[in-house]
Amino acid sequence: MKKFFLLVILIFIFFPDLIFGASLSNEKINDLFSIGKKYFHKGNELSASNPEKAKEFYQDAVMHFERIVNEGNIRNSKLYYNIGNIYFRMGDIGNAILNYRRAFQYIPNDTNLQQNLKFARTRRKDHFEEIQKTKILRTVFFWHYDISSRLRISVFIISFFMVWLFALIRIFRKNPIMQWGFVIALIFSVLFGASLIIEEISINKIRPGVIIAPEVVARKGDSNTYEPAFKEPIHSGTEFNLIEHRGNWYHIKLPDSRTCWIPRKAAELVR
Repeated sequence: MKKFFLLVILIFIFFPDLIFGASLSNEKINDLFSIGKKYFHKGNELSASNPEKAKEFYQDAVMHFERIVNEGNIRNSKLYYNIGNIYFRMGDIGNAILNYRRAFQYIPNDTNLQQNLKFARTRRKDHFEEIQKTKILRTVFFWHYDISSRLRISVFIISFFMVWLFALIRIFRKNPIMQWGFVIALIFSVLFGASLIIEEISINKIRPGVIIAPEVVARKGDSNTYEPAFKEPIHSGTEFNLIEHRGNWYHIKLPDSRTCWIPRKAAELVR
């Protein structure tokens, strides 16, 4: 028994990674990022003259960047944006959209990211028509869907401050302008405050994902013994919201509101 405890102590001292898991140093992370960028640029240089060799460099680049994410626990817009670009260059639309969506969580107003994501979506095989109700909601509540979280937070803070400012002024001066200012500020405060609350609830409740397998047969239940849900398989790049996770299967909702089951290995969640 004493020898056993001695062995455990020695492992704890000399091999801490076995206990706590490996973690990359800042120096290693910087090296991986620099090497990944170098491979990415080499791939771009050879993409026209030697596509096969370029693909090898792209694979090396994405391997280095994903090590930073998986082993270094670093997650930011720059990494996900670069990974998305590499996968797009390799023709992997599913992983490209997945990583663009992950980058979008950090920089939703970045024009280049928006354009790349939009273009990648045009390259996927499946095009699901968004239901009319969703289109109407996006049009009517445009400030919730089209304005970034950062800007909505700023508008809410300013309008909330103005509500109290106009309320304080109205105590000393009964002026119609102050009354209208108070009402307008209150409306903006309520609208943008409600938008932020709804977004926070959605982030915690809705779990978006992307099909990354080249194609997958969607089923009516959580087993290959169930009948296919559709006549045709669904393909890489198709986006969905997770309804339920059961074992090795995902129950998902597609953009046109149809639901089905897919193997977990065929997709990844955005967050």
